[in-house]
Amino acid sequence: MSTKSVLVVEDDKDILELIKYNLQKEQYKVTGASDGEKAMDAIHSQTFDLIVLDLMLPGMDGLEICKILKADAQLSRIPIIIVSAKGEESDIVLGLELGADDYMVKPFSPRVLIARVRSVLRRRTEEKIPREQDIKISDFSIHPGKREVRISDKVMELTFTEFELLYYLARHPGWVFTRYQIVNAIKGDDYPVTDRSVDVQIAGLRKKLGTYGNLIETIRGVGYRFTEKEVES
Repeated sequence: MSTKSVLVVEDDKDILELIKYNLQKEQYKVTGASDGEKAMDAIHSQTFDLIVLDLMLPGMDGLEICKILKADAQLSRIPIIIVSAKGEESDIVLGLELGADDYMVKPFSPRVLIARVRSVLRRRTEEKIPREQDIKISDFSIHPGKREVRISDKVMELTFTEFELLYYLARHPGWVFTRYQIVNAIKGDDYPVTDRSVDVQIAGLRKKLGTYGNLIETIRGVGYRFTEKEVES
């Protein structure tokens, strides 16, 4: 089995060394960075399979790093596990909405961190559905390679999670998915946000997509599905 490469971004030297030590014990190749600028330098000079990211960093903070990575087509697929002392639900939701794959609150067990790292890497390895197929309905289109949604050549501003949710439904037109199925498909079984958050994402998507928001249908008592019907403008 090939050694996976992990970048750990943490300004507390003791915590950084603790995480590095435990990952190296599990045969991961580990690089450390003590601030955001050093992290970005490492990301642009090396290839990483996963990033363990603190939020409160000197200079560029972890949320800014997350935004930059998820907006870059070449870097957006690197999984991110946020490890932070900020444990309020709003902090966790914000981190995950920006595209993080998992969120751990300090203090944490090194064994739990290793389990989370394995889980995230396993999910990425097991992804089987190709992402290169564009989807087009009239003047509405989804471009997975560019991570763009366009309506009449206007690019829609979607969050990372909104794009993932929309593209997941659109890849399976006519299929009905429960909220739990949608959450699990996008983030995995241990996604620490309730299934009701899917309703918030759907509402936001429909508002941004305007008339084309009707492509996402609510199946009462079950969940949602994407339809390929023509939409009147």
